[in-house]
Amino acid sequence: HSELSDMAEVARACRRLVEQIDEAREMLAQPDMADMAREELEALEPLLQQRTQQARLMLLPKDPDDFRNAVVEVRAGAGGDEAALFGYELLRMYQHYAESKGFKAEVDDGGGTELGGIKEATLMISGKGVFSKFKYESGVHRVQRVPVTESSGRIHTSTCTVAVLPEAEDVEVSIAPNDLRIDTYRASGAGGQHVNRTDSAVRITHLPTGLVV
Repeated sequence: HSELSDMAEVARACRRLVEQIDEAREMLAQPDMADMAREELEALEPLLQQRTQQARLMLLPKDPDDFRNAVVEVRAGAGGDEAALFGYELLRMYQHYAESKGFKAEVDDGGGTELGGIKEATLMISGKGVFSKFKYESGVHRVQRVPVTESSGRIHTSTCTVAVLPEAEDVEVSIAPNDLRIDTYRASGAGGQHVNRTDSAVRITHLPTGLVV
């Protein structure tokens, strides 16, 4: 219902416009109403074209993830403190955009810098059709400007990477202990009690799938 209600509203609007255009064309046959009918047609026909194009776009096949919530991860790339400041600005931009669309945005700060930038941060955005609005932001974002950290006025290029993922659905996983093979490894050579007591590497193999952790 949530997905189809917007399309249904556009369909109803198209029908209303078609009815109004038909009525205006009938009025053209009446000499005293012809001028008014022409004015109405001039206003209604472009509206019908807009609505028709809107309907065509809405009928295009949808990405099944479009209606999911989104996880937006911003990481500072090349550029040091300036890249961290750019990352913070990107994060704030995504927050404000989400709020302007009525979405809920929660930030998980992964570490800041002395100048107020971010090394990495994750934004959890929830609402209707969130992933469809944010998915094209994935990739490397670049800024060229004179940074606040630059005293001689030279232009620097800094980058940030943005990853946008649809929120994963909860799934129930049942793993039988008999399906697991657990191998443990200990250090060799001198080292006293640490060598004798500590499993320095543990490998778990899920036998049915061959998945190794």
